[in-house]
Amino acid sequence: MDWLMCVMMIILFAAVLVLLWKNYRIKKEAKSFAEKVEDALDAIVTGKEWNLEEELEDSLWGRTGTQLAKAGHVFRKKEEDGFREKERVKGLISDISHQTRTPIANIKLYLELLEDEEFSQNGQEFLEKIKGQVEKIDFLMQSMVKMSRLETGILQIHKEDQNLYETIRHAVADVVPEAALKGIDLYVNCEENMMIRHDSKWTEEAIYNILDNALKYTEPGGKIHIQTERQELFFKISISDTGKGIAPERQAEIFTRFYREPEVHDKPGVGIGLYLARTIMELQKGYIEVQSEMGKGACFRLYFPVNES
Repeated sequence: MDWLMCVMMIILFAAVLVLLWKNYRIKKEAKSFAEKVEDALDAIVTGKEWNLEEELEDSLWGRTGTQLAKAGHVFRKKEEDGFREKERVKGLISDISHQTRTPIANIKLYLELLEDEEFSQNGQEFLEKIKGQVEKIDFLMQSMVKMSRLETGILQIHKEDQNLYETIRHAVADVVPEAALKGIDLYVNCEENMMIRHDSKWTEEAIYNILDNALKYTEPGGKIHIQTERQELFFKISISDTGKGIAPERQAEIFTRFYREPEVHDKPGVGIGLYLARTIMELQKGYIEVQSEMGKGACFRLYFPVNES
């Protein structure tokens, strides 16, 4: 009986060793498989070349690696097609911009020359209306080109540590003449040495678009207030006005392309400014929100991440 027990113990011990060895091999193979998949995915994402070992072998990695190689090829093909399409759009936008700039500039020149001519009262009114329509076309074309270049990535956001006060000051300077004509008071409350990481040029564009929007819908004698605040996770710019306000059900739509509220179609504009402002903030890893009530003005808030490179 003792020898039988010894044999059984030896067999049991051998079985345990076999199981341990198989478990070790499985873990080793799983680790190797995971590393190969990780390397393959990394190569696909970064566009690097990678060698597929055991590609023709009937193994798990052979089958998986072959499919990954096919996926990598499709991915690179789509990336190349996307690059070519981007270059095509870039050329198209540049062509449209060039082709429209010259005729519009010529029309403006002819209108200036016509101002020296004698017209009847009706003729003078028609001339003023033509000038207004040309300005609208010019503004629309410039906005369309900006929007297209941002959406296609032709124009890139370049974030640097820059003075936010200077960015706001330049945006405000562009709307001061119109604000003065309407008797609207502009207030800016911002530290003069507030440095934050942002793209000064495009942030100025976003702030200007919001200010321009506020001026359009604020009655003469109203107020526009710009306030900055340094928070734990964000830098916040608040732009509030005493305008007509925005209905709650429309506050999401105002950031879409070409959206205009039904009751303001008599006001100048094409419905691109707020869309551009939102796009610019998103490209800087920030966001924009609005808080408003009808008849009580609106407050737009722009948030810039503190620790975002």
